[in-house]
Amino acid sequence: MTDAIAGIMPSALPPTEAELAEWNALTRDEQLARYREYFAQPDCDTFTMETPDDILAAARSHVAARRRG
Repeated sequence: MTDAIAGIMPSALPPTEAELAEWNALTRDEQLARYREYFAQPDCDTFTMETPDDILAAARSHVAARRRG
């Protein structure tokens, strides 16, 4: 497994073509392991006052900024 593939993690943001190819190169078991690892992080147990709409707006803003360069 390459270092790039070893570091690919699930994201709420739309993937780049390269990220999508790396994710799809993982086996189902490897993908599930990445999800388990991701959701085992301490931040996943942190409550926030943000609403789903707030989170979606922030994600859309991040994607727009990424597209601009």
